[in-house]
Amino acid sequence: MADTLIDIEAMIADWRRFLGQRRVLAPEDIDELEDHLRGQVAELQSRGLSEDEAFLVAIRRLGKIDAISREFALEHTDRLWKHLVMAGQDAAGAGFNREMVVALLLAVGAAVSLKFWDITGLFPLQPDQELPLFYLVNAPFFVLPWLCGYFFWKRGLSNGHLLKLVIPFLVAALVANAYPFARAGNTQVLSILHMPIALWLVVGLAYAGERWASVNGRMDFVRFTGEQFIYYLLIAIGGWIFIGLTFILFSSIGMNPERLAFTWVLPCGMNGAFIVAAWLVESKQGVIENIAPVLTRVFTPLFTLLLAGFLVTKLVTGQGISMEREVLIVYDIVLVLVLGLLLYSLSARDVEAPPNLFDKLQVMLVVFALLSDLIALVAIAGRISEFGLSPNRVAALGENLILLVNLAWSAVLYFRFAWGRGALAPLVSWQTGYLPVYAAWAAVVVVVFPPLFSFQ
Repeated sequence: MADTLIDIEAMIADWRRFLGQRRVLAPEDIDELEDHLRGQVAELQSRGLSEDEAFLVAIRRLGKIDAISREFALEHTDRLWKHLVMAGQDAAGAGFNREMVVALLLAVGAAVSLKFWDITGLFPLQPDQELPLFYLVNAPFFVLPWLCGYFFWKRGLSNGHLLKLVIPFLVAALVANAYPFARAGNTQVLSILHMPIALWLVVGLAYAGERWASVNGRMDFVRFTGEQFIYYLLIAIGGWIFIGLTFILFSSIGMNPERLAFTWVLPCGMNGAFIVAAWLVESKQGVIENIAPVLTRVFTPLFTLLLAGFLVTKLVTGQGISMEREVLIVYDIVLVLVLGLLLYSLSARDVEAPPNLFDKLQVMLVVFALLSDLIALVAIAGRISEFGLSPNRVAALGENLILLVNLAWSAVLYFRFAWGRGALAPLVSWQTGYLPVYAAWAAVVVVVFPPLFSFQ
């Protein structure tokens, strides 16, 4: 540790000399920048980065404030990437990263927990047959408990926290497997769709630990969710390329690798990659923080145009919305993605920074989403009045009402901020505080709907 501290001080000294050689900043300005740099290093260390990584990321952050500091960061990019690759190793590169080993073991556990049912013959996987319903019903239990276990270990949570994590999974598993569902009926399909949403809140409790009660703790979980999705998607793309190459190579020698690919590589890889993606987010925390603003700036205009085009087309043509379950799911996914863009943008934003043009664009996006949700609610209400209640219609009604409340108050709070009539903090607090509402509704759909609708 002492050697690392000396290296950090040496790097700060190099940085000061670099600034001094440019003869643009006065010594007192450099002193002020150094205080800011040290504060950033301390903050990043508290989020899990090593001292060297924290210094290099802090330099990147200073680049947003000072062009000379940015030049220094660019000149030392090779050092940043070295630390990304060698994180957790000493200067000689010896030893293994303990956290990586734990994550890989848990990834193997997640893969084995799924593959066990195939190996024993209880629910065999066949590449030329339909996937047994058992795997869809129990999909969250093959991976989310292992993810919670990773955070339980990493955060050093108490036994009291362990009970808070275990009990929801036991209850959920009992409901999913003991309820007398009509096979592939509406309530069972709704349960399959909503179970991961309800249990994701449990993952949040494991991730944030004692910090879940704070806005920052919940916002960190939002940031983690988005970044894990990105990593998982990248791993999935690589996995499909790997499977494609496997088919080409084995087919070239007259072998059919279909069973290997679709009963071993694919299911084990899907489960294990989920844990690996979480470890990647944690181990590189802060280094990839620029992903959030980049994604929101790319997709916010696109989704704004999408919803604006939809509303204009709806107005011109007067066409109603299809009430098919698949259409409603896609419709709600679009609205949730809008809220996701808003949340992800807030997670990367300085709450003290003044509003800008991009904030006004996001207000437009939220308003368009709100109008789209109102259209959907009118259509759902009309369908219920015409044909009566059904599990799908009630679930869609509840979800869109929940989205309506969130979007409406978000639009009010964001409008106040974007036009200089309020602060951003209330919007951040509202968004993060609303997260349990989605999980609570999902739990209602999973637990209450099946007996309410006679498990049909």
